[in-house]
Amino acid sequence: MNAIEIKNLCKSYGSFRLENVDLTLPCGCIMGLIGENGAGKSTTINLLLDIIKKDSGEIRVFDKEMTADAKEIKNDIGVVLDEPCFPEQLKGLQINKIMKKTYKNWNEETFFSLLKRFDIDEKKKFKSLSKGMKMKMSIAVALSHDAKLLILDEPTSGLDPVIRDEIVDIFYEFTRNPTNSILISSHIVSDLEKLCDYIAFIHKGKVILCDEKDRLLEKYCVIHCTAEELSQFSDDAVMHKKESPYGVEAIVERYAADGFETNPVGIEELFVAVVKEAK
Repeated sequence: MNAIEIKNLCKSYGSFRLENVDLTLPCGCIMGLIGENGAGKSTTINLLLDIIKKDSGEIRVFDKEMTADAKEIKNDIGVVLDEPCFPEQLKGLQINKIMKKTYKNWNEETFFSLLKRFDIDEKKKFKSLSKGMKMKMSIAVALSHDAKLLILDEPTSGLDPVIRDEIVDIFYEFTRNPTNSILISSHIVSDLEKLCDYIAFIHKGKVILCDEKDRLLEKYCVIHCTAEELSQFSDDAVMHKKESPYGVEAIVERYAADGFETNPVGIEELFVAVVKEAK
């Protein structure tokens, strides 16, 4: 069974259009959704959560149609957005009481244990917490109702590297349970490269590449050669090239690079190349 199946998803907002998005996240895996600001990451997540309504297409979570079974499905989803949105006057104690009435599987013992682990004072108002602490509060809520799927929209944006690393470790722990899955959007590619099993690149409302991370890293490599040498490659084998007076640096499919010295390509480098080619 898949945690998420999205097929031919479309949504128009004025001049912006999310167009025929297809994504499949198997249970027990982590998918990173990478794109520039305005590429459609948050729109995809809002559609997935039934916060906004799709124009067309299909969204299934745990093999259930999201629109028809949204209320039941949401009990199994933990959500963390880039801007935590609890009322500023609430304290951890009050958030616990509200969540207890919101989720049928709410576990206050888990919640307070996480607050202690995150060094969050349960009697402190939400508005007085730092951005990192607010994010940890959101994560504590997301992990305290036996969620099987985490949906995370830019959860590490604006956080310092130490807190980002700590939060990434928390997500690792969550997926030690082989039935748990994560969809995480971010423009901080280094976090996703460490964390994800699958990578989806989204650009101007379209998914332009989606595959297993290890397969992508194995499929492509970087070579340095002359323009004449690169001209011998088929167009399909060359993803991106950058010419200079000293020669050409190119991202190519590994099978075509026989005889050349190759260097590994990173996910961020691959994403930039795919976007430039899409333009």
